[in-house]
Amino acid sequence: MAHNFLSLLFSLILIFAFSCSDGQMVPAAFSFGDSLADVGNNNHIKLSVIKANFPHNGVDYPGGKATGRFSNGKNSADFLAEKLGFTTPLLPYLSIAPSSNSKAFLGGVSFASGGAGILDSTNKHSGVISMNKQIENYSTVYGHLVQQLGNNEMQKHFAKSLFAIVIGSNDLINYFKSGSDLRKQYTPQQFTDLMVATLKDQFKRIYNLGARKFVVIGAGAIGCSPAQRYQNNTGGCYEETNYWSIQYNEGIKSILQGMKSELTINYALLDSYSLLLDFIQKPASYGFKEVKSACCGLGNLNARVPCLPVAKYCNNRDEHIFWDFYHPTEAAARIFGDTIFDGSQQFMFPINVRQLVAI
Repeated sequence: MAHNFLSLLFSLILIFAFSCSDGQMVPAAFSFGDSLADVGNNNHIKLSVIKANFPHNGVDYPGGKATGRFSNGKNSADFLAEKLGFTTPLLPYLSIAPSSNSKAFLGGVSFASGGAGILDSTNKHSGVISMNKQIENYSTVYGHLVQQLGNNEMQKHFAKSLFAIVIGSNDLINYFKSGSDLRKQYTPQQFTDLMVATLKDQFKRIYNLGARKFVVIGAGAIGCSPAQRYQNNTGGCYEETNYWSIQYNEGIKSILQGMKSELTINYALLDSYSLLLDFIQKPASYGFKEVKSACCGLGNLNARVPCLPVAKYCNNRDEHIFWDFYHPTEAAARIFGDTIFDGSQQFMFPINVRQLVAI
């Protein structure tokens, strides 16, 4: 009996310690998604062909080392964590799993995987962790924490925590890439509807595992990425991809509005499409000079060859929106992170993260 009491007391102290970390606005943050949020999970997948743990990635990251982030430095997930008062970045789930000490996950973890999609079929043979599998991994963490620390206390812990999700771009990219078999199976409307319906189920699964505060990042203007411009003979934005990115984002908004009315959730949704377009249309306002070309790569727009060790990279990285043929530079990611945390309703709906954590 005394042993049980001491175990319970220790668990309560541990949860309280995480809830009251100096300067930390939430007890935990859990991140799901793709390469825009991956902090190194794919490094631990032996057969994955979608990795960023080699030069020139990480050239501006502390220590100048490639960490698996698809960036010259930090990504938006890093900057958001800093804004929330986390003193260290979220660790990739696969770097600490399987761990017998599930308390290692109490302050949060990143499940995000470069190349991941909403649909299990997206980059299935490239060695990525699909959104469904990421939720399974979180479910494992959830179960261990509830078992070790008690259901009531953990539900309070999860309810105050943030659940950040950025997913969907790879599904759209795969659909609209040249020669895609998906075009033979689905119309663009059918495919987008499938994405949204699947995502709705995924959000509800995360809700059923304790999530009450969602931070969701919509698809950007994918058609304006160097890779899509390269495919377009004019070098302009690929408007069909952009149009369906907008439709997908409307679907996300509808899901979240429905969940808020039906369930006890609150959310902050970034209109990353409009923000990226604002970068492109008013670059000087954000300190950018190059809006079309990637900083790192080879060929036209530095988009014919991706950012591999054989590629060249620019010196004026802070003046580029794009680091490689799809991903933002650290400079652009910083603005995304700042906007998610503190942005106005021009880009954040219906509230920003600062307001979300205060609820």
